[in-house]
Amino acid sequence: MNTPSSHSFSRRRFLGGLSLAAVGSVLAPSLRAEDAAPARKLGVALVGLGSYSTGQLGPALRETRFCKLAGVVTGDPAKGKKWAADYGFPEKNVYGYEGFASIAENKDIDVLYIVTPTGLHAEHAIAAAAKAGKHVIVEKPMAGTAAECDAIIAACAKAKVKLSVGYRLHFDPYHRELARHGKEKDFGIPLKMKGERKFRNAGGTWRTQRKLGCGGPLMDIGIYLVQGGIMGAGGVAPVAVTAKEHPNTRPTVFKDVEEGLDFTMEFADGSVLEASTSYAGGGRDAFRMEGPKGWLEFKQKAFTYSGAVVETSLGPLSFSKMNQQAAQMDDFAQCIQTGRETPVGGAMGRRDVAILEAIYEAMRTGQKVPVKV
Repeated sequence: MNTPSSHSFSRRRFLGGLSLAAVGSVLAPSLRAEDAAPARKLGVALVGLGSYSTGQLGPALRETRFCKLAGVVTGDPAKGKKWAADYGFPEKNVYGYEGFASIAENKDIDVLYIVTPTGLHAEHAIAAAAKAGKHVIVEKPMAGTAAECDAIIAACAKAKVKLSVGYRLHFDPYHRELARHGKEKDFGIPLKMKGERKFRNAGGTWRTQRKLGCGGPLMDIGIYLVQGGIMGAGGVAPVAVTAKEHPNTRPTVFKDVEEGLDFTMEFADGSVLEASTSYAGGGRDAFRMEGPKGWLEFKQKAFTYSGAVVETSLGPLSFSKMNQQAAQMDDFAQCIQTGRETPVGGAMGRRDVAILEAIYEAMRTGQKVPVKV
């Protein structure tokens, strides 16, 4: 069992009391304030103009320093023209889903960000790389199956373009502290971790259709709990999972996918995550990790875009507000410009989808399932 040094404890107190700007060089070297602005911002085109693009990614691209919104891909040309007017890019950069090949000739666009339903991720990401020859960001989860993830990775490798997954929380200071604690074993091992992510889904959207959503709340919001557990465990995948489906209280809404489930992830060092995710309501969004030497807890808004309340056995954490999506996209732009690898690449996306598949198998069979990533 590792014993944290006095340096690690003092460093933790030090980090917890600083603003995001002050710890930028520690948390995310690629986003330091002193980094010079590029001669040209890379152009990002959003593929899919649903609520996440509209409410989060589009606005974030007004704040980015290394990339900008340069186009959109949509099934609604009128909506695309409105985006062009609102964001100041030319209407020629509005494309339909059948037009990926022609994007290859557009020098304004460097990156295609796939924000369509999960069941379409593989099709659109492969087209973005193989037909358009553009760098690719795929929103989480990366795809519906690990096999589809493999196909995306292969297409990007063949096209010699970079691939990233939309894991915004890896650029959030609170979650970076969670990951640091897990990596440095500050709280000792084994860890007991517990997470909940729940909201009420009224139905009527692609998220309750297996063909498009590839599953229910596990694929949509449960993946954050999977990521939280892995961060807490030091960045390693679990070795086994169990799962149990919740009773279906609205069978007319949840015909194709689960309404909710509980699952566990077991790690090689004896650490365990107990997690629960649901579309039945409750509004829970919390995460706690506790070891023999201390604890860290997201009291509320653990996995949302801002407003996290985080306490530890050494006192509360407090960081300045930041835009997670802007940081995520700026980091990928810098990966492209400098040639370094993204910390949230295709291998991570595939790993998590393999874990999700194992959880679903455990839910179906009622058995503990080993995880193969």
